[in-house]
Amino acid sequence: MAYSRFEIGILLRVTGLVATLAVLAWMLAQTDWYVTIALVTVALFAQAALLAHFASRSGREVARFLDALAFGDNSASFASFSGDHAFAELGASMTRVLDQLRSGQAERAEQAYYLQTLISHVPVALISVDENGAVQLLNLAARRLFESSCTDASHFVRHGAAFATGLEALKPGEGAIIRMERNTGALQLKAAATGVTLSGLRRRLISLQNIETELTAQELAAWQTVIRVMAHEVTNSLTPITSLAATAQGLVREVLSTLPAEDERHAALADATEALETMARRSEGLLHFVQNHRRITRRMVAKIEIVTVRRLFIRLQRLLAGELATRNIALTLSIVPDTLEIAADTELLDQALINLMRNAMEALRDETAGRILLSAFQENGRVVIAVADNGPGIAPDQREKVFVPFFTTKRQGSGVGLTLVRQIATVHGATVGITDTNGGGTTISMRF
Repeated sequence: MAYSRFEIGILLRVTGLVATLAVLAWMLAQTDWYVTIALVTVALFAQAALLAHFASRSGREVARFLDALAFGDNSASFASFSGDHAFAELGASMTRVLDQLRSGQAERAEQAYYLQTLISHVPVALISVDENGAVQLLNLAARRLFESSCTDASHFVRHGAAFATGLEALKPGEGAIIRMERNTGALQLKAAATGVTLSGLRRRLISLQNIETELTAQELAAWQTVIRVMAHEVTNSLTPITSLAATAQGLVREVLSTLPAEDERHAALADATEALETMARRSEGLLHFVQNHRRITRRMVAKIEIVTVRRLFIRLQRLLAGELATRNIALTLSIVPDTLEIAADTELLDQALINLMRNAMEALRDETAGRILLSAFQENGRVVIAVADNGPGIAPDQREKVFVPFFTTKRQGSGVGLTLVRQIATVHGATVGITDTNGGGTTISMRF
C-alpha cells in the first residue's frame, strides 16, 4: 500500500508526539528531573503545534487559492502539490482554474482594448452624463465636437441655451434634432440616448451625429424642386407674352407708318408702342432672370482629384487681380502647411471661391482700406478654406437667410451666389459656415 508524503509526515509527527508524551509521563512518575521535565514539556507543545501547522497546510493553500480568485492574482502557483499524490489532483485543479482565469482576463483585456479603439475612431460623438451631471467625452469625435473640455452638464450652455435644454430633456430611448452653437458656426445634430447603470450610478450615453450636410442637401433639393416648378410655369407664361408683345408692337408700328403726322390717333398709338416695348423688354428680362436662376437646379457631380491649394489660390489671385486693383482691395494668401492638398473638383471649387471672393469685394464697396484674407489650413483633421474680409459684417439674424435662394443683402445681387457655394460644398461632403472676422468683418469657411 502506497502512502503519500502528507500521510507519512502526519504518521511521523504523531509517533514523535506520542513518544515524547510517554517520556514525559515516565519522568513525572519516576524522577525529579524538573528542568528536564520542563524542556520535554516545551518540546511536546512544539511538536503539537508543528503537527497542527502541517495538518492545516491544505486549508492554507485553498485559502490562498480563494484569495487569488478574489483579487485576480494570476501569478499564484500550486506546484508544491504536484509532488504529493494525495493533493496532486487538488493542486492541478486549482492551477487549471487560475490558467482559465488568466486566459479569460487576457481575452477581456483584448476585447476592452478593441472596443475602446473602436469607440475612439467612431465618427459619431459619444458622451456620458450621470445623474449628478458629470460629463465624460468618450471618444475623439466628441472632443473635436465640443472644441474644449466639458466635464459638467452646466458647460452645455456654452453651445447655446437650446443645446443645453435639448440634452437635458433627452430621455433614454429618445432621439431629437438639436442645434449646437460653436465658434466655427452652428451645427444641426441628431441626438439619441440610452440608459445604463454602472457601480450603482445611473448614466445616459448620448450619441451626437452631425447631419448638417444631409439637412443642407435635403434643403437644396427642396429649393431646386420649387425653383424648377416656378421656372417652368413662369417660362411657359412669359414666352407667349413676349411673343405677343413683339407682334403687337410690330403691328402698331406698321399702322403708325401709314398715318399722317397730324392724325390725332398718332399720339395714342405712339404711347401704345412704348408700352408694348416696355412689356416686351420686361418679359425678356424676366425670362433671363429665370434662366439665370435655373443654374442652381442643375444636378452637380464632383470629379474629385487631388488639388494643390497654393496653385489654386495663385490662379484665383491672377484671375481677380484686375477687380481687386480697381476696388483698391489688398488680398493676402495664407496656406498652412505650404504643401496643403485637397481632394476636390477643381472647376467647382474655383466657382465657389470666385463667388466668395466677389461677395467679399462687394461687402468692401464702401471701405477705403479693404482687405481680404484667403486662407487654408487643417483643423481637427479637416481641410478648411476661408475667405475673410474687414467689411461691415453680416447680422447674426441674416446668416442663415443668406443661403436661401434669391435672398441678398447687396445692392445689386441675384441671391444665388452663396446658394451655389453651399451646393458645391454639399457635393463635396463639406459644410459652409459664417463667423465674425477678428477686428470686424465676415469670414465664410468651407470645411471639407
